[in-house]
Amino acid sequence: MTRLGLADPEREARLLTRIIETISAGLDLDEILHGVASLVTETTDTDVCFVHLLDDSGRRLVLRGATPPFDRLAGQVELKVGEGVSGWVAAQRQPAVIVTDKLADDRYKYIPALRGEDFTSMVSVPILSKPRHLVGVLNVHTRDRREFTDADVELLRSVAGLMAGAIENARLHRRLAEREEALERFTERIVRAQEAERRRLAGEIHDGISQRVVSLSFHLSAAADAVAAAPGVAAREITEAQLLAEAALEETRFAIAGLHPPVLDDLGLAASLASLARSFPQLDIETGAEPCRLPAHVETAVYRIAQEALQNVAKHAAARSVQVRLMTRGDAIILEVQDDGKGFAPVELDGHTGPGGYGLQGMRERAELLGGTLELRSSPGDGTMLRLRFPASAP
Repeated sequence: MTRLGLADPEREARLLTRIIETISAGLDLDEILHGVASLVTETTDTDVCFVHLLDDSGRRLVLRGATPPFDRLAGQVELKVGEGVSGWVAAQRQPAVIVTDKLADDRYKYIPALRGEDFTSMVSVPILSKPRHLVGVLNVHTRDRREFTDADVELLRSVAGLMAGAIENARLHRRLAEREEALERFTERIVRAQEAERRRLAGEIHDGISQRVVSLSFHLSAAADAVAAAPGVAAREITEAQLLAEAALEETRFAIAGLHPPVLDDLGLAASLASLARSFPQLDIETGAEPCRLPAHVETAVYRIAQEALQNVAKHAAARSVQVRLMTRGDAIILEVQDDGKGFAPVELDGHTGPGGYGLQGMRERAELLGGTLELRSSPGDGTMLRLRFPASAP
């Protein structure tokens, strides 16, 4: 008959230190649990360790961490609180020790997958966070008979206490990540709804105002042909009316493009950027866009950022040439707009005003919605470079 051997102070300190290192290495709950289980068995000369966690309902324990070969069972073994030794420990919030003859213990429940017949002795301690909030149960088993002292149990309780904090932090991190994902999905829905509304308005303008203006132009043309009296004056007036009608039609088309760039639907993002460049004839714009098909709301956001950037160049940069590049780099997509204009000092952008600062906040907000970043580099006399970088699987 041998002892567990946990009571040696040096061994205790080594175990606790390594566990602290393990739980401090990251916030992935499964990695923490499997890592701690392996450390416990390695340091205490036990044969297997199981970590059961209380589920969200507070009524069931789920095996979440274990040493091989039982680690493959994580998530597949469940016990009700009060069921089996682990369930009893969870219900009573106190340890349980079985040295031999588990089958004679009324608390014991045989679970074939965990092969209880291969192990003789065990210790089960509750994993508690303050104040005595149950997180789960930690079990260690040995094939040979072992006597566990009070000091052994207390050390395992200390291990469980360290685990409790790590588990709570990992769960909090997971919940925050889930809420962030939900917020991203909500934001995506908002953007899609906005674009859908813009498309609806664009359709109404196109089918209503535009068609009326076209009809007006046709009627005025017919009137011009039919006027007999004072033909010169009438012709000039009608010509002026036609010009006004054409201008109204052009403004309508511009409004449609402002609500939603239809070129994206027809040509895709890469070709749309080239088309956008041609709408600034005063600039020599070179485009280089790698073909990439993205969700519609992502393409719209990228297009709008490029559009705003080029408008800033045209209005403020005094540039002659501009380069627009759309690139894929690994799992990231990069949009760059670089000009040879007069540039500016970054301090001029404080508060998002000054040369090049118009619309910067809106561009940054769009970048954040894509889960990306917007970087602006400039210095007096050296032009300006704007870089949008976002993950290919943008939120």
